[in-house]
Amino acid sequence: MSVAKSPVRWTIKDIEALPENEWVRYEIIDGELFVTRSPHCKHQQVAGRIFAALDAWSVDQGSGEAFIMPGLIFSDSDNVSLDVVWGSTERIAQIQDEAGHLQGAPELVVEVLSSGKANEERDRSAKLKLYSIQGVLEYWIVDRTAQRIEVYRREQAQLTLTTTLLAQDPITSDLLPGFVCGVARLFAARG
Repeated sequence: MSVAKSPVRWTIKDIEALPENEWVRYEIIDGELFVTRSPHCKHQQVAGRIFAALDAWSVDQGSGEAFIMPGLIFSDSDNVSLDVVWGSTERIAQIQDEAGHLQGAPELVVEVLSSGKANEERDRSAKLKLYSIQGVLEYWIVDRTAQRIEVYRREQAQLTLTTTLLAQDPITSDLLPGFVCGVARLFAARG
């Protein structure tokens, strides 16, 4: 990951002026530009499994929607690409614009850690702070290498680490009544 250090605060309009490249992801957090390559295929596989579990539960329950790799626009200077989100039907109706962009905090955000210290720091610090300020209710940080999920939940107006789940644990959430998924299933190797 490279970070463009500049006295200029980056905005969505600046991102729109950059060349399109399907292998590059641009994010802005507090006016700072972050440029990353497309994630490792195992990263995408884990994100896909999390999406599939949330999506299947959502279809069965009819109470919300899961999205994989959506853009999330909080403001002109806070625009991030994340791995998976889930929002209630009511919340999605409030935050989704006519073009299909999410422009506010969904209830649940999931980030699968990308390799590299700078990427991990961004997800554990800058994005945690951003999601906390913006009102996300729950944030899962998924470490595919350690096969661990850290669950942050809103307590006293900020996201706080409430549990760390390992392969033998199930993941559940008060946001998702009846949702249960074995953590090991999300990391399972095939063949």
